[in-house]
Amino acid sequence: MATELTTVTQLCAEAKAAAPALARAPREVKDAALEALATSLEERSDELIEANALDLAAGVEAGLSAALLDRLLLDQERIATIAASARQVARLDDPVGELIEERQLENGLQLRKLRVPLGVVAVVYEARPNVTIDASALCLKSGNACLLRGSGTAENSNAMMVGIAASAAESVGLPRAVITLVGGGRDQLAELATQQGIVDLIVPRGGEGLKAALEQVATIPVLYAASGNCHVYVDRGADLEKAAAIALNAKVQRPGVCNAAETLLVHRDVAAEFLPQIIDQMLAFGVEVRADGATKEYCDTARAALLVDATEADWSTEFLDLILAVKVVASVDEAIDHITQYGSGHSEAIVTDDAAVALAFELGVDAACVYVNASTRFSDGAEFGMGAEIGNSTQKLHARGPIGLRELCTFKYVISGDGHVRG
Repeated sequence: MATELTTVTQLCAEAKAAAPALARAPREVKDAALEALATSLEERSDELIEANALDLAAGVEAGLSAALLDRLLLDQERIATIAASARQVARLDDPVGELIEERQLENGLQLRKLRVPLGVVAVVYEARPNVTIDASALCLKSGNACLLRGSGTAENSNAMMVGIAASAAESVGLPRAVITLVGGGRDQLAELATQQGIVDLIVPRGGEGLKAALEQVATIPVLYAASGNCHVYVDRGADLEKAAAIALNAKVQRPGVCNAAETLLVHRDVAAEFLPQIIDQMLAFGVEVRADGATKEYCDTARAALLVDATEADWSTEFLDLILAVKVVASVDEAIDHITQYGSGHSEAIVTDDAAVALAFELGVDAACVYVNASTRFSDGAEFGMGAEIGNSTQKLHARGPIGLRELCTFKYVISGDGHVRG
């Protein structure tokens, strides 16, 4: 764990020195570390909840929204889920050494393309203490030493979790430095993001502010797991009962997460029937609805009075709260154009029974995850069978969507010969 006397550069150097031992570790050692991690989380859950209570109290004092406080919260159920996630990662196939491709060249050389760890991975994230364990588990299994820099909002929770994870690694003979907590402010973030030759990749999981801060200083490769300005589009060919359930789930089930919907787009041909019912349901869940003029026209006077006028800024905002922007569109093409202009490339959903319209949406929307007749809330490594995720990449190189075990690996070519020399 970081101390005031240990610099970021020193912590990175220690992680770099520890990385080879983890990269060479057999599956049974890594899986044993994950089991030790899960068991310790369960056994120390009361202590962890006490540490988390300090973070929650500080969050309340700082004026965090209810949605952000929910992201920060740890309770017995969530800790059990986090522990189960670590065990699920242990059950997954080990990606290290996986044969990607094999062939014999014309000259007789045997070429194999093998999956290998990246080396040292830094993860920078906001007030989501579960990410501490998800990142630790995925890096352990994929053979990468990890440097974890969580939000100061979750300082106590993160410190205890990193201590548990590092002790679990140490208990099976791995160097403790394969899982390291990095603290500090902007200067320390800049120091972390400029560790060329030491840190192989940095993954920021957070909003546009974190992304912008790293873009200004990073000199090492960055894999952005950035904001999620997600949309649900209800087409004129939609089953409106399914559409209401999907839109409601996407917005209210956990509004403070990156795969929650922030904008609802509704085809004008179903607006008169659909908008009053979905607005009533949203309002019943405490959602503030920010509506365009057309949406208000489809509501009676009393209902329209409960809506807030949407501004241009609302279409591009990741609210992370019980706030929803609503707009009426004339076609699937207009919905796609809106998403193209304002979306963040995270997760987008269409509700329709028209196969041709669904295909147009699938092909037209440029996002990591595109849903047909399902909630955006499924954009998650655990839901995708990956055990956990470090974040959801909104870029295209080298990974897109949930960042799991294989996304934390690179590859190398191993070439075997029999005294071959090149003429």
